[in-house]
Amino acid sequence: MKQFFLTVAGVFVGLALFLIGVPFLLVAMAAGAAKPAAAPARTVLELDLRSNFSDQGDSNPLAAFGAGGESLMTVVDTLKAAQNDDRVKGIIVRLPEGGFTPAAADELRLAFKRFRASGKPMIAHSQGLMASGAVTSTYMLGAATGDIWMQPLSSFQVTGMSADNVFFKRALDKYGVKAEYEQRAEYKTAVNPYLQSDYTAAHRESELSWMTSIYQTAVNAAASDRKADAAALARTLEAGPYSAERAKALGLVDHLGLPQEARDALLTKAGSGAKLVEFEDYEARTRRDRAQAGRGRPAIALVGAEGAIVTGEGGGGGPFTADATIYSDDVAEALKEATEDKDVKAIVLRVSSPGGSDTASEQILAGVKAAKAAGKPVVVSMGAYAASGGYWISSQASSIVAEPTTLTGSIGVFGGKVTFGDAVSRFGVDMRQLTVGGDYSSAFSSGKGFDPAQRAAFAAWMDEIYAGFISRVAEGRKLPPERVRELARGRVWTGAQAKELGLVDELGGIEEAVAKAKSLAKIDGEVRVKKIGGPGSPLEALERLMGVSESSAKTLAAAAWVLGDPRATRILDAVTEARLRDQGARVLAPRPF
Repeated sequence: MKQFFLTVAGVFVGLALFLIGVPFLLVAMAAGAAKPAAAPARTVLELDLRSNFSDQGDSNPLAAFGAGGESLMTVVDTLKAAQNDDRVKGIIVRLPEGGFTPAAADELRLAFKRFRASGKPMIAHSQGLMASGAVTSTYMLGAATGDIWMQPLSSFQVTGMSADNVFFKRALDKYGVKAEYEQRAEYKTAVNPYLQSDYTAAHRESELSWMTSIYQTAVNAAASDRKADAAALARTLEAGPYSAERAKALGLVDHLGLPQEARDALLTKAGSGAKLVEFEDYEARTRRDRAQAGRGRPAIALVGAEGAIVTGEGGGGGPFTADATIYSDDVAEALKEATEDKDVKAIVLRVSSPGGSDTASEQILAGVKAAKAAGKPVVVSMGAYAASGGYWISSQASSIVAEPTTLTGSIGVFGGKVTFGDAVSRFGVDMRQLTVGGDYSSAFSSGKGFDPAQRAAFAAWMDEIYAGFISRVAEGRKLPPERVRELARGRVWTGAQAKELGLVDELGGIEEAVAKAKSLAKIDGEVRVKKIGGPGSPLEALERLMGVSESSAKTLAAAAWVLGDPRATRILDAVTEARLRDQGARVLAPRPF
């Protein structure tokens, strides 16, 4: 009875909010739920890469009302659909002016090359390539299209790669703030800005190593796609910067023109009556068809893990807030669901994470091991990062696939604290502590540093976690612990470097990872990819917004439907579409692996 009254109360509260607070939300959801018109018979897509980009998409389905941005996985998926769609005659890509995440550029380059292999043209248009950390990767993306346009009088500043690090030690010393950290080992440099005033030898060596690897990968790929000598291309690039006109004269770009001129050129190639369609609109038009494809076929589960790794469950943020965080409970549950799903024959775990909690990482790794023990291969597909905790959760997969410029490894740990006692004492503020129990209970006081016994105990704890990390990697990669310790020491490697060292099995993107999973599961013929975990339906997000149960939210929508509100009818349609998305999958043609 109590639950009944709570549900009724929830319905009335939700109804009030519905009538006075969220009509704009319902209109937007209705627009998303409405079935879009079919793409024109001759379609040219425009893919704009100048907006924010995540690897797997916001975990909150209402976050699009906030900053938003494209998901790399969605773009790759939609490019595959366009590649096989006879209506799509070509794609124009708008390049960002600055750097593009190297591993994301690698992933898109593979997708571009698959699209071009279908015989359809692509054009990349740039309004300038400005000097920034990874602008060479942006140029590489342009080269992958086969036809680079630049706006007249724009700037071509693809001259190399740089990275800035800010060191705070002298400022902390000046104000009496003390940083005390343990690092395992010398390459675990995340806290160096608080401990040093300049690069240590290990820090400099590590950063220059992965930066050089990323730069050479981008130059070599661009040279290959433009049928140029890599060394000669590097010399030409490094002699810049250039104007767009000079870049064309040197053969670095193919055409000069405004964006509309590039569009018109591709529309002409597409044939009479060709229409320009925004990439996002095309994705929306084809989503439902792709969601229903492949039913009844063997499935490969796709489980996403993007962001910092923490314990607990997601869903604590605001309903319009993007939340790129890996919650161990959520990912472990998704792995469990995939393991227990009889239709799922293998799992692809997509990891894009710089690391996080060791205990959260261990919980996720246990889910990977359980899936393997149940006879389901687990293939990790690494995105921009799979370092530290990101490598921990990947280490015992059946196979690891990384992009050449994925940043991975960082097999090590760090921990410590910053103390302010001396700093605030200069202003007449005194920090004092009271302790009950053992001496270590005050170890993480912010008023004073570790005493010798506390430091020794803390260091021993760091050693224990580090040893555990080493053992997980040694077991998963079938390497002697001594060899892993030699490779580890907290050092970051690119995917290309990690493959040479035995920390990664193959180079490639999500499609290569799915093909590997299919091979390991011994699946013949077509397969469907079933996403498990991740964002919920719009109604689940509405539940969080209103603070009522999902069943109450459904009752709310049904009540409004009875009252004749057409927006509620569309919400109920959105529920149906959400269920189709949950059950659906895209078909992958057999590949020669």
